[in-house]
Amino acid sequence: MQRSQLEHLIRAAAEITNQYEFVVIGSQSIVGSIDHPPAECTVSMEADIYPLQAPELADLIDGSIGELSFFHDHFGYYAQGVSPETARLPHGWEGRLVRLQTTATNGRVAYCLDPVDLFVSKACAAREKDADFNRALLAHGIVRIDDALARAAHLEDPAEAKRAAGWMRRLAAAMPKP
Repeated sequence: MQRSQLEHLIRAAAEITNQYEFVVIGSQSIVGSIDHPPAECTVSMEADIYPLQAPELADLIDGSIGELSFFHDHFGYYAQGVSPETARLPHGWEGRLVRLQTTATNGRVAYCLDPVDLFVSKACAAREKDADFNRALLAHGIVRIDDALARAAHLEDPAEAKRAAGWMRRLAAAMPKP
């Protein structure tokens, strides 16, 4: 996904929901939080999004511009309407969101995850595609493992924090040395 595609999804979600602010929590939040994300991090054609002030409208997004919708068929990318509880994130993540607001969003606002919070969220999910994504963030110097480990310690569930930290350490240990 390119930034222009994310901006299009924000515009469309705003039109559908009549909302002004959105939160993007999935992998494609990287497209809105840094200027030039690694190509390995932009392969997904979906953005996980919900309206900040009315998360219950996420189903409307999903049904209108979600997977297998006319929008998806026509443009080749789509929005997945999600809830604030979809991603596991460390305490304080809301204060680290990166604001995306451009003329291409028609002035509407999307708050995208900070790359370190995104890394931690992907470590909690611990899928192979998450490992590929996080390896790219490490390899390109977007996230430092020490920062991610420190942030993971602030997950709500201590057992989950321990699992995520172990997953991150294994991932970092397997990275090629520069």
